[in-house]
Amino acid sequence: MIASPDKSYLTPEEYLQLEAASDSKHEYINGEIYAMAGATDTHVTIALNIAVMLRNHLRGSGCRVFISDMKVRIETKNRFYYPDVMVTCELKDRENSTYKQFPRLIIEVLSDSTEAFDRGDKFADYQSLPSLQEYVLINTKKARIECFRRTEEGLWLLQFYELEDGQFKLTNIDFTGNISDVYEEVEFVEPSAS
Repeated sequence: MIASPDKSYLTPEEYLQLEAASDSKHEYINGEIYAMAGATDTHVTIALNIAVMLRNHLRGSGCRVFISDMKVRIETKNRFYYPDVMVTCELKDRENSTYKQFPRLIIEVLSDSTEAFDRGDKFADYQSLPSLQEYVLINTKKARIECFRRTEEGLWLLQFYELEDGQFKLTNIDFTGNISDVYEEVEFVEPSAS
């Protein structure tokens, strides 16, 4: 994210009006907007692969899959984010066509510029969504998926999945998928020796 040069406070309503007319996407954090940076081929390919897998799995279930052009609103934290992929099964989320408030699943594809934020403050904000059951981070440097699941006690349990595991699970939507399918057409670049 890149901070907006204009530091004046925007209400959520002003942000939504501005965003509707904007050619680029901005996330909103407590009255300030932050421009979204572009994504790499690997990032977009992974996000598309997982979105298609989930869409095929959830077809006809009443749950909907959204990609990075749909915002999630975290009203209690005064935030709007653009997750890479999210799933909502809540009928109330059909009442608004520009953002969703009740996701069950949020997936972020990691990048160098956003990884710390996705793991830290953004995850802390997402945890305040009572509907959220799983938060997934997908690595772009190697085939690894991290799934944080909310327990009945409200704690977040982490499970790692790597290519040699073969499959990964998203329990809140009863989904099991092949890790190789998430990384289909992705070529990892080996770090150069310095």
